[in-house]
Amino acid sequence: MNRRGFLASSASLAVAPAVTAAAVPGGTHRVERRADFDAVGFSAVVGRPARLRQLYEADAFDPSILGSIKNSFNGLQFGFGYPAEAITIALAGHGPSAVYGYSNDLWERYRIGEFFKLRDSKNQPLTSNIYLARQAPINSGADPDDEHGMYQDSSIEMLAHRGLIVLTCHTAVEEQARGLVKAEFAPEGMSAEDVADDILEHLIPHALVVPSMVATIAVLQAEYRYTYLSL
Repeated sequence: MNRRGFLASSASLAVAPAVTAAAVPGGTHRVERRADFDAVGFSAVVGRPARLRQLYEADAFDPSILGSIKNSFNGLQFGFGYPAEAITIALAGHGPSAVYGYSNDLWERYRIGEFFKLRDSKNQPLTSNIYLARQAPINSGADPDDEHGMYQDSSIEMLAHRGLIVLTCHTAVEEQARGLVKAEFAPEGMSAEDVADDILEHLIPHALVVPSMVATIAVLQAEYRYTYLSL
């Protein structure tokens, strides 16, 4: 199967219509090119109107960062009094933390939890993106102290509703695709290029692909005035 193919199911490969580089977020090169980068879309998302922009960098996989992001939203909105719509926070996950932006299908197809040694409370490999789905109803009038309300929900979906941008590093995806194939975590017959395309085409709805996370951090700080925090 060539670079244009993609996985049709978790168990088998199927012949599919060829796709262009533009159909794969960031393109099909190992190193993303300017021609494949959606600069206009990037600017519209990260540069959307906001009075306060904050950037969290995550390399090592530590889900507590989602709780910290929730606390940032709450502190800025309820403590400092910034309007909810005036707050934007970006999660810059690279290395293992790139998988926050992977759909459940990808977690299952490539056994992401097993590959990265990510385990649940019973010390079993995680089999899906358990950090994605919101746990509380969306209700802007909820009591922020309610542990079951939206303001104490640190899921990616709820945080995205509140203004979180989940960035996905194109470089990390390409490197992880090669690791998955080498370690035989990819379905038989898939090349690293196939796996990278499949991942980039099946990210969560809130993910924004950027060429290189470390480069993007510099751009967000210099051009868009994001404050920086690393946990």
